[in-house]
Amino acid sequence: MEAFFTSTGVVALAEIGDKTQLLALLLALRFRKPVPIVAGILVATLLNHAIAGALGAWITTLVPPHAMRWILAGSFLAMAVWALIPDTFDEKEPVRESRGSRVFVVTFVAFFLAEIGDKTQIATVAMAAHYSEVLLVVAGTTLGMLIADVPAVFAAESIATRVPLKLIRAIAAAMFVALALLTALR
Repeated sequence: MEAFFTSTGVVALAEIGDKTQLLALLLALRFRKPVPIVAGILVATLLNHAIAGALGAWITTLVPPHAMRWILAGSFLAMAVWALIPDTFDEKEPVRESRGSRVFVVTFVAFFLAEIGDKTQIATVAMAAHYSEVLLVVAGTTLGMLIADVPAVFAAESIATRVPLKLIRAIAAAMFVALALLTALR
């Protein structure tokens, strides 16, 4: 269960202020249809993080354990630095009224593509390589995304102006540093 809880916590904090959370806010402000947006986020994240988890598990078959420990520690440190860098998101013209199925498809495609190479996807690869329970890691990282993004969808207007992102980025960075230290010391 450590893999699940660690993955959930790390991704939930790392996602605060991330471009995909900003995307969730933007979609919620544009479409005002939270249910298909949340469904799109869930399906896109599950698929994206399942691929990332499989990649992380596969990497462990190629790299010897002693080298993997240092690679993972370095990657967690890199993610700590990355977590401190604010993401930006370019707003486009608002989209006209859309049906729920269109909102779901737009959200699914946008989230799947936005997660490619994102710090939460890379964190999923690293945690899947670190823990042997890939399904628990994927479930945890997906839950972490939902913990951060679902409230953003339902409270888009008030969250967009009141969240102290600097503090949350610092907490996420500290968690990545702690993971790096734990990995290096094991």
